[in-house]
Amino acid sequence: MPEIVLFGATGYTGALTARAMVDRGLAPVLAGRNAATLQALAARLGGLRVRVADLADAASMARLVSAGDVLVSTVGPFARHGRPALDAAWAARAHYLDSTGEPAFIRRVFEQVQARVAAAGSASKPAVPPAGLPAAVPAFLPAFGYDYVPGNTAGAAALERAGLAAVRLDIGYFATGGRFAMSQGTAASLAGAMLEPGLLFNGGRLEAGYAGLRTHGFHVDGRPRTALSVQGSECIALPASYPRLRDVNVYLGWFGALSSALSLGSRAQVALFRLPGYRRLLASLAGRLQSSGRGPDERQRAGSGSCIVAVAGDAQGRPLATATLRGVDGYTYTARMLAWGAGQALGGGLQAGGALGPVAAFGLPRLIEGNREAGLELVVD
Repeated sequence: MPEIVLFGATGYTGALTARAMVDRGLAPVLAGRNAATLQALAARLGGLRVRVADLADAASMARLVSAGDVLVSTVGPFARHGRPALDAAWAARAHYLDSTGEPAFIRRVFEQVQARVAAAGSASKPAVPPAGLPAAVPAFLPAFGYDYVPGNTAGAAALERAGLAAVRLDIGYFATGGRFAMSQGTAASLAGAMLEPGLLFNGGRLEAGYAGLRTHGFHVDGRPRTALSVQGSECIALPASYPRLRDVNVYLGWFGALSSALSLGSRAQVALFRLPGYRRLLASLAGRLQSSGRGPDERQRAGSGSCIVAVAGDAQGRPLATATLRGVDGYTYTARMLAWGAGQALGGGLQAGGALGPVAAFGLPRLIEGNREAGLELVVD
């Protein structure tokens, strides 16, 4: 029988996700490289099964999943550690979700999966065949957490309200409540993400580009907030669902008043990439950052929250509709959303196969409900 396999279960995001899956009544197989740590976590969660798999052991990765399974990967930084799980899912014809927020890895998932589907000549086959049979074209859903499911959801909701005149989206992610606290895994991923380009969507075209080169102003809770540009999955996924789009811009508002200074630094760094050896030096420094499995504790998570704003505009940039998702902190949301998505995939709730954004995978109405269950409520004006 198909099952959910959670790879990286003993890391910070992995452990939160394991708990969220159990809270939903799911029984994931906990996977990772340390059998003792896996067994201890499995015992705390009521006696789940475990499976040892090591990124450096190709045979163990090949045994990680089987056809029709759902593989959820929380092993980051994904630029360094993400590919073996992605390849294991493809080889086994298992559905795949991950927690990455790294634009270059998101780009890799979409480009590699689309190329593999085309090479296999399977693009027209159903994602979910009759009950009991494995998927002919499994679904691959990168960044299925706070980065960047809320923006996909709010962006689609704003477009639906605005109508056919809406050809532009500006999406901003903001922390609310207490001081924004970042896990060590997130910090390591952010450092690596600055080194490689993701994909931006402007003028009706996808093009490679770096994060942080622009800023944009939003109004959150009645006051102005500045946010820094990033290559979110919205840039790839939403134009596929809404072909009328000409511009999709995604911004992170975590840095407040520092956003403008960070943007200047990002532009300077892109210029410095032309210097021989500079990128290698930064990659070496970023490679020293490792996740220790630590992050905001329960009290810190409870004291903060999230607000994601999507503004749909016309060809002249005039706003036509605004959708806002508001609720829990990003880490709690990511764990719950991964649990929701894995449960939906296991239960046959996917609408298509291949590399997908959240809207294409589940449809907007079901996705809005998934966000609500994960802790974010939608308001559309």
